[in-house]
Amino acid sequence: MFVRIFLVVGLLAGTWLASAETIQLKDQASVSGKILAEKRDQVVVDLGFTVLSIPKNSITKISKEAAPDPKASGRNGRPSTNGNGRAPAPTTTTADVPTAPEVAAPRALYQGARPGLEEQSVRELVKQLGEGVVQVRAPSGLGSGFILNEEGYLITNFHVIEGETQLSVEVYHVRNGQLDRRSYKQIRIVAMNKFQDLALLKIDDKDAPKFASVALGDSDALAVGERVFAIGSPLGLERTVTEGIVSTKTRQLMGELYLQTTAQINPGNSGGPLFNLRGEVVGVTNMKLAFGEGLGFAIPVEAVRYFLRHRDAYAYDNDNPSNPYRYLEPPSRLKLPTDSDQEAVR
Repeated sequence: MFVRIFLVVGLLAGTWLASAETIQLKDQASVSGKILAEKRDQVVVDLGFTVLSIPKNSITKISKEAAPDPKASGRNGRPSTNGNGRAPAPTTTTADVPTAPEVAAPRALYQGARPGLEEQSVRELVKQLGEGVVQVRAPSGLGSGFILNEEGYLITNFHVIEGETQLSVEVYHVRNGQLDRRSYKQIRIVAMNKFQDLALLKIDDKDAPKFASVALGDSDALAVGERVFAIGSPLGLERTVTEGIVSTKTRQLMGELYLQTTAQINPGNSGGPLFNLRGEVVGVTNMKLAFGEGLGFAIPVEAVRYFLRHRDAYAYDNDNPSNPYRYLEPPSRLKLPTDSDQEAVR
């Protein structure tokens, strides 16, 4: 996408080079420009409006297009034709660039909305989706979450795990039609965004099975008045289902936009999913107004997608001193020297 944006801007600006090379990339994108230098590990390309360095391990092929011959132009600088009204095809030469060995594409971190899904009753959807909703426990409290893929990646709220690293996740596996409650203790914090109140966790227990997951929907497609439901652990009561409607899609609180819903949200629901009647996550429940009823709020799923796509920018590493959310010990209180200490120094 980064490369495609540069290419489109160059075309819109009307910038084109007399002699250009087309560089094919692994993600099926391409860049056209003049190669200024070919280094050991990268290729430097002049796009006309900027210079771009492309790693060689991202390049599959370079096609060099010969510059047009000025003598072949007709009147008014127009290119001559080959007699049938068509311009002659440009002459190209192909140079293969050695690339790194092919690496298997990683599995998608989450499932997107599936077109064509029909609405179902809450009763049927809870049977299908309940296994993908979990309870997140920390020494200071608990919240909810939902699993993104079979490898055990899950979403919850930042405030559920804030200041904690010793976490556990309670999962209800369905075995032969029965619920099998299992607690996982090896939980890794992958990324967190304090300002959008989101955290990405990973279950790393060695004996963990493949997990049931839920799909992310489209909160922009929601309509005010549309029915939604939440699954979570309000006040520790796991697998609690509450139903309501979307009251508004653009409730502004503390500088952020939230989905407002009449589905009951209580402490412990935080980090849990808000579903539409197609069984897709449209929001992450994170707060309510304490002095009212039926005034719950959820983070729109578009913010979750953005967070997941840019999770490297929010990566968490407690051993990294540059980590923006590294948990440090509070500074000790300064001890003022006493008269006896001063006498000892003298």
